Amino acid sequence: MTIFDQFFYSVFSFYKKRYKQKANTIALVYVSVLQISLIFLLGCFFAAFFNKMHAETISSTSAWTLFIIISIGIYFKNWIQYTGKKRMMINTKMIKKKKPQTNIWLLSILPVVTLALAYIVFQAI
Repeated sequence: MTIFDQFFYSVFSFYKKRYKQKANTIALVYVSVLQISLIFLLGCFFAAFFNKMHAETISSTSAWTLFIIISIGIYFKNWIQYTGKKRMMINTKMIKKKKPQTNIWLLSILPVVTLALAYIVFQAI
């Protein structure tokens, strides 16, 4: 079980109490936004790195197109993964463990911090 599975279950179980029908969608969007923001941070880092090294590898338009395609792929991968048997398996594993869940406020700040770091690195380009 990956860290994203644990984050998904923490968000899912927190919102399951309030929004019974929409908890899965909220957790799915959260995990997708977190993964996409991490990909954006890595892309900005490598763009700044290659810019400082004076290496022309990919154009800006191609990089944004690739980022959009990867983002759509991440969302659909998560949608397929977390709406089927995988979610039920995660649910049973986490119930058996009785492990304390991650703080929801920390989880909500994590994508914001990642995007802030990406913005800082993006300014170096």
